[in-house]
Order: sequence, then structure tokens, then C-alpha cells
Amino acid sequence: MAATKDPRPCSIADTLALVGEKYSLLVLREVCLGNGRFDQLVRNIGAPRDILATRLRRLVDAGVLTKRAYSERPQRFEYRPTQAGLELEPVLMTLMAWGDRHLRKDDDRPMVIEHACGNELVPVVTCQACGGPVHHEDLTAHPQVPGWTVAGPSAA
Repeated sequence: MAATKDPRPCSIADTLALVGEKYSLLVLREVCLGNGRFDQLVRNIGAPRDILATRLRRLVDAGVLTKRAYSERPQRFEYRPTQAGLELEPVLMTLMAWGDRHLRKDDDRPMVIEHACGNELVPVVTCQACGGPVHHEDLTAHPQVPGWTVAGPSAA
């Protein structure tokens, strides 16, 4: 089957168009850890300065980060997460947990996050309505875009 001219409308694709670029989620990781100054970001991420500046500008323009001056001479800025940025932090924690489980050995984890309860954070996606954990077999997709089914575009 030939590729469709217009891919499936999808919030995942829309989100990845913003935060799926190389270094974008790492910028968010650092800013959520409190490392929002440009030199800290360069050092901790390892991104080229020009690419990092582009990612920061895009995240600020999208409302994921805010930018504020912390020095006038020379003019320097720091970045902080907005509410939208903070809402992505659980995604980062879930990605980290997946990487710890599937890409590393138990004794080879580079960071552990502690929850306010004093225990190590083990993120779990739950249903807001019932509080139950989310498992693949419990999910049913209902496409909302006319002309699309779960399998793809419907026949014309």
C-alpha cells in the first residue's frame, strides 16, 4: 500500500514535532533539575551552542519554557519551565524509568529521583477516572477525525 499524502492526524506527532527534536527533551530535563543557564545547558547536554539556542528559542516560543535575564552586563538569561513544561516532567520520568529497565543494569543507573514521600520514584501511568494503572490490553482507541479509523484512512 502506498504511503498516504496526509498522515494520520495525531497529538503524539504534534508533540514530537516540538519536543522530539534532538536535545529538546534534554533541555527540559536540565531546566526541571534547576539548570537553566545557557552555559549549564551546554555543559550538561553536550549540544552545539547554535543548536541549543535554536531549541531554547523554539521551546520559549511554544510556551514550554520562560526566559528571564539574570545579568544585564553582559546580558545573560536563564530558562525555567512553564506550567506546560512542568506537565512534561512525568513524561521524562517515565522515559527515564523505561531506559533504566530496558537499557541499563540495575547498578548502572545515572540518576535516581526521590519522591516527596522519601521513596524512589517509580512512575506509573494511571487512569484519572478510576485510578487504575494503564495496561495495553485495557485501552481502546476511538478515532475522532472524520475519514480515519484505527487501521488508517477509511475508503472514500
